[in-house]
Amino acid sequence: QRTIKEYYRLKDWIIKFMKRVCIVTATRAEYGLLKPIILKLQAQNNLEVRVVATGMHLSPEFGMTCQEIEQDGIRLDRKIEILLSADTSSAISKSMGLAMISFADYFSERKPDLLIVLGDRYEILAVATTAMNARIPIAHLYGGDITEGAVDDVVRHAITKMSYFHFTATREHRRRVIQMGESPERVFWVGAMSVENAFDVKKISMHDLQEQIAFYWNRDLEKMAVVTFHPVTLEDDTAREQFQNILNALDYFEDLKVIFTKANADAGGRVINHMIDDYVNEHPQKSKAYTSLGQLRYLSAVSLADVVIGNSSRGLSEVPTFHVPTVNIGDRQRGRVCGKTVISCGVAEKEITDAIQKALSQTFRNEICNEKNPYEKKGTSDAIVKILTENLNKKNIDLKKHFYDLADLEV
Repeated sequence: QRTIKEYYRLKDWIIKFMKRVCIVTATRAEYGLLKPIILKLQAQNNLEVRVVATGMHLSPEFGMTCQEIEQDGIRLDRKIEILLSADTSSAISKSMGLAMISFADYFSERKPDLLIVLGDRYEILAVATTAMNARIPIAHLYGGDITEGAVDDVVRHAITKMSYFHFTATREHRRRVIQMGESPERVFWVGAMSVENAFDVKKISMHDLQEQIAFYWNRDLEKMAVVTFHPVTLEDDTAREQFQNILNALDYFEDLKVIFTKANADAGGRVINHMIDDYVNEHPQKSKAYTSLGQLRYLSAVSLADVVIGNSSRGLSEVPTFHVPTVNIGDRQRGRVCGKTVISCGVAEKEITDAIQKALSQTFRNEICNEKNPYEKKGTSDAIVKILTENLNKKNIDLKKHFYDLADLEV
């Protein structure tokens, strides 16, 4: 009995001096990028790592993907519900308000020494704002990117200015973060986690994928496309018309099987998802839709695909690793770094059809077979973990940031 009491006293004493790290995830794609970092941080003896799921992770409509996190053996410290059933701009603002109220209580209770967030979504903006008010240092992946067609662009830059540590996907992105006044000694070019995952995740075979998703295609007679399309959030009510043009273009290719992954909880996302369901019901032999494939099946699907179509960032960051063509439609990703495997086009039906036709041609496949992914840099997660642990072991972080003027930067 005495030994047990001494053990728990020692454990409490050790925990008292451990640095507390909080990692927040709100979407399936975001979690897939954070997963290796979470696991490696949890393996550090001097860190207490707490993972919080919020947003779409807790919605049955979007697949209850918090269950995928738990199935990976990662214990969730808290599940914080913030998502409303509507996807209007008003509902999104109210969700942000709920997030700030809920995370204010959570941060007050847990008092983390560091918050790690990824990306550019409204949920993460609300979480970062709350952490800023609580004077919690923020480590942000991935600032410096540009997506001029989406409100994500503004959100990403806002999170950058709230953050203390910055991890960027490319050298160009690092320069942009410094251009925003962040000190170079706190801005690290580490490469994209999406590329590391694309290399490291052991993909399943075409046969096993077809069995798992109950969707079949004959590689000798048919081609396969993965389609993901999100609303362009800086445009007014364009989702229906643009996505209908995509569906019309897909009809042009009779031997093209289609795997749809559904849109996020952005304004207008539910319109797209309803259209996907209607299309699949009308074309059950040609298409199948999934709220979430999970990281393993998604990476396996795109690696086996003949073309990836839509406007998801994954088509620009992950898919080029497999030398699979991406048809990037419209303005959502405008300004983002693109490799030569990406064919960008407008939103008109003919433009989309022509781009798909080019992507499926053997000539284009031959042109891109040796192209390197511009987001690739070896050892991404190891670099992030090393930098964070080294800095957390130092004295307390001084949140009084000096604005780094470009005149000080040696070009």
